[in-house]
Amino acid sequence: MHILWIVIIGFVAGIIARILAPGPNNPAGFILTTLLGIAGAFVATWIGQAVGWYGANQGAGLLGAVVGALIVLFVWHRLVSRGMISDPGSRRWL
Repeated sequence: MHILWIVIIGFVAGIIARILAPGPNNPAGFILTTLLGIAGAFVATWIGQAVGWYGANQGAGLLGAVVGALIVLFVWHRLVSRGMISDPGSRRWL
């Protein structure tokens, strides 16, 4: 049940982050949005524990996950703009 809760919070945080930081090169799809939110939660937890906001057994909540996902999106946009990773919106399947 804990894993399911992480996936749900990650998906919601990813959707909110994509709404707050729109762009043509955002990662799209259910899996990438969920991974964005989960990565944001890990980033927020790591930063929060380094600063002292969270204890060793505490994790970031939904707000922290959204802020972390926004940080991950910012890094994503920087990497796409420098050409280090490909733009997922530029691929055509047909």
